[in-house]
Amino acid sequence: MFDDRRPDFQKRQSDAATAKKALLEAARKVAQDPALQERKTQRAEIVRARNVRAAEREAAKKARAAELAAEAARREEEEAQRKIEEEKLAEMIRIEEAEKMVALLAEQKAARDARYAARKAAKKVRRKGL
Repeated sequence: MFDDRRPDFQKRQSDAATAKKALLEAARKVAQDPALQERKTQRAEIVRARNVRAAEREAAKKARAAELAAEAARREEEEAQRKIEEEKLAEMIRIEEAEKMVALLAEQKAARDARYAARKAAKKVRRKGL
């Protein structure tokens, strides 16, 4: 009761090996295709160029960041100098106002003392005259 429609184990094994060899041969042909090698080379060049551009962008970005940091430091220094100048000016104004106030108070005291002396002198004159 042998059925010829169903192949035996050796036949199936040899058919599988033949199919595997055919697949490997097709893969080798594709791998050895000069057009494929050319495309791989082009892709590698594109990747290299992309990496170079990315490195250039990164370097430019770092340089810009350094410029911005230097500019910010310069602005901070200018702001600090401006504040110092403003404080000096405000201190000078306070000193000047204090000096004016002292002079005004001295002038007022001198006027008061003069009035007091005049009153005292008038009182003396009145006492002598009576």
